[in-house]
Amino acid sequence: MSLRGIVRLIIACGISLSAGVVGSLVVTGGGFTSWYSAIEKPSFTPPSWVFGPVWTVLYVLMGVAAFLVWQKGPGSRAVRVALAWFLVQLVLNALWSPVFFGLHRMGLALAVIVFLWIAIVATRCRFSRISGLAGLLLVPYLLWVSFATVLNASIWWLNR
Repeated sequence: MSLRGIVRLIIACGISLSAGVVGSLVVTGGGFTSWYSAIEKPSFTPPSWVFGPVWTVLYVLMGVAAFLVWQKGPGSRAVRVALAWFLVQLVLNALWSPVFFGLHRMGLALAVIVFLWIAIVATRCRFSRISGLAGLLLVPYLLWVSFATVLNASIWWLNR
């Protein structure tokens, strides 16, 4: 891989990981632990320690997928549209934690995550047309956000 390719990979992964940083700033802020501990959660809620490692892997996979698409021709309209969808879903991803954990708005967070899921599907479709591998790399993310959507809906339902 060329130096330019390495720089692009680092940039793509860095941008992707930045969404996780935004979320972790809210989650590690004051008041999260007592609020989250006090709300009702479904029996299938994973232990808290699972989320950090899972999201880290997913953000790296997302970054690699974006890099693969970017490498196919940043001047191409298809690549620009695919990367625009990627940025849309990344913004929605970064927005979810502040809404859920910061504002404690479970219903609004559910709406955000549903739009996130739709944006991931759109991103994956666009990525797959450009790079099959990039599309495949987004499958674990789509599956995890599908689970997170069910979890968010269940938490909202139990605490309404």
